[in-house]
Amino acid sequence: MQSLGIGVVAGLVSALLIGVIVKATPLALVLYLLAPLPILIVALGWSHRAGLVAAATGTLALAVMSSPLRGLAFLISTALPAWWLGYLALLGRPAPAGASGTPGAMEWYPVGRLLAWVAVTAAVALLVVIILSSGDHAAYQERTRQLARAILQIQGVQVQEVEAGTGVSDADLARIADRVAGFAPGIMAMTFTLLLTFYLWAAARIVQLSGRLPRPWPDVPGAAMPRRILWGLSAGLVLAVAGPAYAGTFGVALSGAIGAALALQGLAAIHDRTRGRPGRTALLAGLYVVVFLTQGIALAALTLFGLADSLFGLRRRPAGAPKP
Repeated sequence: MQSLGIGVVAGLVSALLIGVIVKATPLALVLYLLAPLPILIVALGWSHRAGLVAAATGTLALAVMSSPLRGLAFLISTALPAWWLGYLALLGRPAPAGASGTPGAMEWYPVGRLLAWVAVTAAVALLVVIILSSGDHAAYQERTRQLARAILQIQGVQVQEVEAGTGVSDADLARIADRVAGFAPGIMAMTFTLLLTFYLWAAARIVQLSGRLPRPWPDVPGAAMPRRILWGLSAGLVLAVAGPAYAGTFGVALSGAIGAALALQGLAAIHDRTRGRPGRTALLAGLYVVVFLTQGIALAALTLFGLADSLFGLRRRPAGAPKP
C-alpha cells in the first residue's frame, strides 16, 4: 500500500510537470521535459506496479483537470513509455547453474536489449500520438508542411520573386517544406529516443543514490544491441520508401529511432575500446565537444560506427573470453 501511495503522488507530480507548459516560459519547458522522471523513479525504486499506478494517476488527473485528449496524449507519450522501460530494466532471473560463482546470483535484462526497446518504444509512441492528433494522414501531412514552412521562414528562407536568379520562389519553398516534412518523423523519433535514454539513465542514477535500485549498476560501455535490430532498421527503411500513409510515417520514425540507438551504441563502443588506454579522459572529452558542436554530423558518424559495431563486433575482449 505504501508503494501504491507513492505511485499516486508520483503520477500527480508528473501531471503537474506536464501542466506547467501553459506558462510558456523556458523553466516551464524544462519542467515539462522532466515529466517522465517521477514515473520512472517509482517504477525502478519501488515496483513496476507503483509505476503503473503513477501512469494511471497522471493520466486521470490530466483528463479531469484539462481534457480527455490531453490525458490520452500523456498516457501514450509519457506515462506508458516510462512505465514500460522501468518494467524491462528490472526484469531478472536466477543465473544458470555454473554461470556465476555466487549462489542465488541474478541475470538481469541486458542493457543492449533495453536500448533496442527504447528505440522501438519511441517510434511506436510517436506514431500513436501522430494518429491521435491528426486522424487523417492527409491532414497530418498538411500540418507538418505548414510547420516546416513556418520554421524555414523563421530561419530566413523568405518567399521572394525569382529575379535574375536570386531569391526563393514560393514553389521552391513548398518543395523544401515537403522534404523537411518527410524527414520530420525521423527527427522527432531520434530526439525522443535520446530523451528516453536520458530519462532512464537519470532515474536509475537517482534511485541508485537512494539505495533502492534492485539490480547492480550495469556495464554501460559494454552495451550492444542484438543484431536482430538491424532487421528492424531494414524494415523501417523499406516502409519509409514504399509504405503507404501512416506505414511510411512509421518507417521513417523507426529508422530515425534505431539510428539514434545505433549512435548511442557507437558512443558506448568508443568508451569500451578506450578503457585502460592513456589519454582516455582527454579523448572522450574532445569527442563530446565535437558531438556538441557538430550535432547532426557527429550523430551520423556515431550511427555508422554503431552500425559497424553491430555488424562486425568492434569491441575489445580478453583473449579466450566468450562472446555475450
